[in-house]
Amino acid sequence: MNNIYGILLWVLGGFAGAVFALPFRKVKGWRYESYWLVYSIFGLILFPVALAMATVPDLFGVIAGVPRGTLAMCAGFGMLWGIGGLSWGLMIRYLGVGLGLAIGCGLCSATGTLVPPIVMGKAASLVADRSALVTLASVVISLVGIIFVGLAGKSKEDELPEEMKKAAVAEFDFKKGIVVALVAGFASAGMNFGLQSGAALETAALEAGANNAWKGMPVLVAVLFGGFIVQLAWCLRQNAKNKSFSDYATLSKPATMGVVFWSGMAGVIWACQFACQKTGESFAGDISYIAFAIVMGSSVLFSSLVGIALGEWKGTGAGTKRCLAAGLAILAVSIAVAAVAKMI
Repeated sequence: MNNIYGILLWVLGGFAGAVFALPFRKVKGWRYESYWLVYSIFGLILFPVALAMATVPDLFGVIAGVPRGTLAMCAGFGMLWGIGGLSWGLMIRYLGVGLGLAIGCGLCSATGTLVPPIVMGKAASLVADRSALVTLASVVISLVGIIFVGLAGKSKEDELPEEMKKAAVAEFDFKKGIVVALVAGFASAGMNFGLQSGAALETAALEAGANNAWKGMPVLVAVLFGGFIVQLAWCLRQNAKNKSFSDYATLSKPATMGVVFWSGMAGVIWACQFACQKTGESFAGDISYIAFAIVMGSSVLFSSLVGIALGEWKGTGAGTKRCLAAGLAILAVSIAVAAVAKMI
């Protein structure tokens, strides 16, 4: 049952990753870089620090007490993710929620799931026994599902007239979007590299009295801090380039507080996906390495459903819809296979 609890938490994290951008639809009057900075402050600093302080005794003592190399590695991979994270928002702008997250999450899932065990010398554990093989199969099935969703998106690109693409996604541009998605997918895998590099932080959290379920929160803080450095530098650079510092001068206006609220909510929802991942790992034991794949696969599943609800697939042909439906069904199967892997 512990495995099931872990998987449910990962699926919940995937749902958070699928819907985090929806509050941005309420943001009006600010340039992209300005509200993205607010999103980053809430999602990468305020929320993870507050959650870690609430669950880990003497959080800052725990962080200060681990080797600097561990912190540097976590933050460094967070910075790599930060580059991908910047591209993530642009990817959604150009491709839409459904197609954008399908392509980005597919690349991110494959790289982020399979590379860490290999790098850490645990490649043999991926095929150690029948249960491990079934678990690995669930990852492969998830990637197949993501590919089907991506193919449906390409089919959509080929058959919809330009005006219908723009109606669903105002800045739709497949060529720009696919380039951004490649960067976002590969670089964003740095998130999982960082989350799997903080064993010393987890041990220190347990020694400080943290519950096993929350031991990964200091790791989350360190990784997201690295990501925030990149986000902050980019946002301020764009503010200077676009002369948009004036956005922040309106913070005292009631209408602007709505921008802060919705951008901050997007950040908190986004951060929840990885809080769920780290918490779920504590229940899943030796299958915890597939956490990232399930979070990403679930994110594609739910984001595609969100895309359908938002009309992003309206007007597409029967073949495209069947391809999309097949992809979503395969993703659901992959989660089910992961859930029963330890029972086989």
